Formats: sequence, structure tokens, C-alpha cells
Amino acid sequence: MDAKVVSVEVGGREVVIETGKLARQAHGSVLVRCGGTCVLVTACISDKEEEPLDFVPLTVEYRERAYAAGKIPGGFIKREGKPTDHEILCSRLIDRPIRPLLPKNLNREVQVMALVVSVDDENLPDVLGIIGASCALGLSEIPFDGPIGAVRVGRIGGEFVINPTMSQLDESDLDMVVAGTRHAVVMVEASANEVLEEELIEALKLGHTEIVKLVEVQQRLIEECGRPKIELPTLPDISAYKDYIRSNCLDSLLAAIFVPRKKDRERALAELKQAIISNFDPAEQPLVELAFTEVEREELRKMVLQKGIRADGRGCKDIRPIYCEVGLLPGAHGSALFARGETQALVAATLGMPGEDEQMLDDIYGEVSKSFMVHYNFPPFSTGEVKPLRGPSRREIGHGALAEKALKWVVPAKTEDFPYIVRVVSDILESNGSSSMATVCGGSLALMDAGVPIRRPVAGIAMGLVMDEDSGRYAILSDIIGMEDHLGDMDFKVAGTDKGVTALQMDIKVKGITWDIMREALEQAREGRLYILSKMLEVLPSPRPEISPKAPVIVSLQIKPEFIRDVIGPGGRTIRAIIDKTGTRVYIDESGLVTVSGPSKDAALEAVEIISKIAREYNVGDVVKGRIKRIEDYGIFVEFAPGKEGLLHISQISDRRIRNIKDEFSIGDEIEAKIMEIDELGRFKLTRRGLEGDPKSELDTSSKGIGRAKSTHTTVKAKGMHTTIKSNRLDKRYDKNEH
Repeated sequence: MDAKVVSVEVGGREVVIETGKLARQAHGSVLVRCGGTCVLVTACISDKEEEPLDFVPLTVEYRERAYAAGKIPGGFIKREGKPTDHEILCSRLIDRPIRPLLPKNLNREVQVMALVVSVDDENLPDVLGIIGASCALGLSEIPFDGPIGAVRVGRIGGEFVINPTMSQLDESDLDMVVAGTRHAVVMVEASANEVLEEELIEALKLGHTEIVKLVEVQQRLIEECGRPKIELPTLPDISAYKDYIRSNCLDSLLAAIFVPRKKDRERALAELKQAIISNFDPAEQPLVELAFTEVEREELRKMVLQKGIRADGRGCKDIRPIYCEVGLLPGAHGSALFARGETQALVAATLGMPGEDEQMLDDIYGEVSKSFMVHYNFPPFSTGEVKPLRGPSRREIGHGALAEKALKWVVPAKTEDFPYIVRVVSDILESNGSSSMATVCGGSLALMDAGVPIRRPVAGIAMGLVMDEDSGRYAILSDIIGMEDHLGDMDFKVAGTDKGVTALQMDIKVKGITWDIMREALEQAREGRLYILSKMLEVLPSPRPEISPKAPVIVSLQIKPEFIRDVIGPGGRTIRAIIDKTGTRVYIDESGLVTVSGPSKDAALEAVEIISKIAREYNVGDVVKGRIKRIEDYGIFVEFAPGKEGLLHISQISDRRIRNIKDEFSIGDEIEAKIMEIDELGRFKLTRRGLEGDPKSELDTSSKGIGRAKSTHTTVKAKGMHTTIKSNRLDKRYDKNEH
């Protein structure tokens, strides 16, 4: 098998592209490799020609094989199942830059598949999938206005890094994927820790420099190994129909375009279109419908470029009326309604417990957990439609992921001081453009309403572009509606705080935009974002001072890892006893962070007190208090903490002589004693000599683990321990039903 291999250095590491060896029956196939990460990408086109379509019939599928990491899939079936959210997001990432470069008159289905067949611990495969899709399309007979390249840009210590490794990304305050042609950027997806707009431009420029290398190496391979492109049907000439519409119906069309409300506008346009179509023979009607859409698009764009007037009457920088409300859902921990024009998001924030409420992800990179989640729902009634309800769509998963990227930087990480798992859910109740950015705004308000101490509120805005490529004239639109998204040239979503950008997503339909346009769009987005933030802060200027009383009481306690075994006890008996006695749930991680939740603060504190005693470092001379567990002729055994007991020998019970222990004590009696000795096996010997009758003799209160309480946040200190109480519940990974 003859294989052709080309390579190029990108970001200090070699990217290798190979074709001719694998998947040879596909119309185009390449293996893209960087380090030990390999992605096989194929492109195929159907032989069946369809009727002219108003969309590009492209399907992109990205899949990660478990064998790529030397793993067997978990679960009962032991094979890969439906795509994970991560695989869907990578499919979308590959789809977005290649879709606008396929011809509009493409009337056959195209499928691009990216299979991750090998991974190492350093090089991420998603960017390789974009490169492979471009090259596979270029090698195939499928018409494609490429090639394109793609890189990831990070920033560590103020320095930009091209294609950072997975370990480097952990330290980076920027995760940006940039795709583009030789001449321009066509797609951006970024998450950033309040990065300034000008710094984003620098990152994009650096990324595009590396993209040019990838385009050139693909071009060499395509020139040597590529197949001749198929001929596509010529687009029908609809100029006569367009002239008819303009001559006879232009005033009616303009009146319909500028109807203020979305559904009324759609109805007016639909009725006008049907009236025009009815004047023609059935064979001509599809062409008339196409002509109507073209005239609508051209007239809308002309009004924007020449007069600066948009379909709903706004100017280019105007933002639709904003309405915000918080606390409207009595049962939720935090809730908000955010409406901008005819887009409305109902968002709720829920605080959960470590362990059981964390999202566990098991993929080719290993098992990881997520403590912050954003989920986005788009029910059909939001657009006045009737559709069956299925699982979450790719669009819903993608919009939720974008909102999560925007908010995650300001949400406190799960720590001893903030042990909560946080979930934000956005239900879109009305949609007319930028519902993902409404989710960001509503999510920020819901988090603040729940008392989550976010660093700063976040707002988002969707920007659009109308551009005449022949003259270079353009207009940047703030807060676009659905019609402007559909008929415009760019969808540019920007989210951030008043300090900088936290998320960015850009898709364009033209061949590229200049850096000046990009810079202007970012600045206009910043102005709009600050305005939206000001409206949000009028309703809730800062997070509520306390965690919602509806949230669980969570108490966290740090113990030394060597005491974990003692807290759990043989077969889990000790921790089960604590759970049964206090009615709480307990979770212990490997670092010794104990998280307790209970129905009340008192119950959680009781569990903490017991655990504090178990995990306390006892020393000779400490005074302890416990109950008699067993009585023997030679002494009594006193349990002073669960799983911890000491022998009080008859000779150490009192300064006076004890003739019969059972005459003096009974099982269950409370008794106070002092640790006299701890032997090499950790066994305790106790004494009461010198304590009996001493009114000053008290239990060392440090073992109780109880300190000052402050609303729903209490700090408890004990020897070698620190406890924090938050809101009202706990977490668990250990509960009485688990053993």
C-alpha cells in the first residue's frame, strides 16, 4: 500500500498527515497525527442527487474509540454507545468551519467522520479532526473552497502558547480554537478568564500565522493526490422572478420585513410569499419561492447598509428592551428570568453535594468529575411550534456548553470553603435570537440569587455582520434577532464581565473578515455587554450575602488522611453508625476532606463532633470523656470516641481503694479520665487519679469541634483540623445503604 506523508511543525510539535493507506474506499481519507494522538478522518458524498436544497446537506460525526487509550468501555454492554456530549461538541467544532466553504448548489449528501484511534496524555485530538476534515474534503471529489487549518491557542503566565498540551491547559487562562483559510479566520471558539479584547486579537493573529502553515502543507498533498471535483448543477436563473417581485410587490415586501414582532413578521412574509407564488404555474413555484427569499435577503441588507435601519426598527448598536427578575421560583435555590426583546430565558441554580451530585465523566482521557454544570433546554413552544420531545439536540448541548464556558471562570471552585456542586438549568421560553447569551445573563443572576459568591456577574451578547464583499462596505449589528442571524454574514457571540471576555464563539458565512472588523466587533460587543450588565445589576447588584436557606447545610472538615480508615471503621461500621445516629450523609475524599450534610445545622454539627473526636490526635495527658462499654474484674473499658476506647485499670480508677468495680460503675455510665499511656499498638491506658472530685475537671472542648456560628457559614477549629459550615446540607459518598 502506497502512502503519501507530509508534515509541518506547528507550535514546536510536528503535525503529520498521511493518505493512501487507510480507508481507501472513502472518497477522501487522511490520518492526522501529533505525538501519540491519531485521528482518522474520511469524507464521502452520496451518488444520489436531491432536489435543490436551501441548506448544505452535510453531516459530521466525531467518535472516540476506547482502544485509543488502551481501555475497555465501562457498563454492561462493553462497547461504545451513543455519542457523549464531548463527542457532539467536537462534531460541531469540525462542522462549523467547513460548512460555509461547501458550495450552495451542492445537492448530494456529504458525510465527514473523524475517528480518534490513538491518544497520548498531551495532544488533544479535536483540532486534528478539523485539519483532517479539511484535507479529506480537499482530496475527495467533493467541491470545497478550502483547505483550512486549525490550532488551539492558550496563554500561560502572559505568554501565548500554540497547541498547548493537556497539562499546560490546566495552567492556561485562555483556551481558544481558531480555524481559517490562508487569508482569514472563519471560526473561533474560546473560553477565557476575563481576557481583554485586544489580547484576543493578538491570540487570533498568532493562531492564524500557524494556520497558514497547515493550509500550505495540505495544498501540497491535495495537488499531488487529490481527485478531480465533480460537477454540480448550475444554479437556476431566477433573475426574471426577482424582477417581477421588485416591480409588483416591493412595497408590500418591505412592509412585511419591518413588522416589529417576530411571529407577526413571519406570518406577513408567509402570506405575501404565498400570494405571489399562486400567480405562477406549479413547475415555476419553487423558483419563485427561491427568488422571494433572495429579494428579502437583499432588501434587508440594503436597508442596513444604506440607511442603518434593521428589521425591528433599531439602529446598528441598539439593544432590545431588557427585563430581569430574580427569586421568582419559590422552590429553587436561585432563579432568574432574563428577557431581551422576544428572547426569554428562565434560569434556575441548584446547589448540590460533593460525591453524589458531581458529574462523573469516564472517557478515553480517564475518569474526571465536574462540580459546575450548565444545561440548556429549547422546548418547541419557545418558537410557537409543535415538535416531538426527544433527548437534547446537538444545538442544545452546544449552547449549554458555551454558557458554561462563559460562567465557569467566576464560579468558585469546589473547596473546603465552598463545597457545593452547582448546576444551572436554562429553559428558553421565547426565542428570537441569542438565547445562549440570554442563558449566560440569566445564569449569572440565578447564581447570585442562590447566594453563590461569584467573582463578578457575566453578561453575553450576539453580534452580527452585513457585508458587501464587492465594495467592502459593512455594518456590525449588536444583539441580533433570528432573521439577522439567518440572512446576515456573521454570528459572533461574546460573553464576559466588566473586566474582560470569558467566552467567545464566531462563525461567518463570507470568505473572511479583516482584523479591523474583528476589532470593531469586539469593541461594540464590549459596549453592549456593559450596558446589559448595568441592567442586570439594577435588579441584583451582588450575590446574596448568604447561601439560600433552601440549599443543603453542608459542613466540611479537614482531617489527616491517616484517620480516614478510623472514620470509616471496619466494614464501614463506624461511619454507618454516625449516619444512623445523626441522620446525615457523609462523603470523604482521598485528601481527608470530610463533607457532611444534614437536615439541620445541629445534625450536621453533631456528626462533625463525632468525626472530630475520631480524627483527633490524642496525646498523653489529654482529658477525655466517654461511656463505659465493658466491665471486667481488673478494670473498665471506656469508649471516648467511636472506635476508640481505653482501659481504666482498677488501680487507676480512684485515689481511694475500689473493692468491687461493679458496685461503683455500670455499663453506659459516662466517665471522665486522662490518657496515661499510648502503647506501640495505639492502645490507650487511662487514669482518673487526681481527677476525681476536681470541679475544674472538664472535657477538653477542642475535641468537640464546635466553635462560633455565623448565619449559614460556621468555622470550627479543633486540634489539627479546620471545619467550615455552608448553607444547609451535605454531600455523601458514604451512606447507610451503601454497605
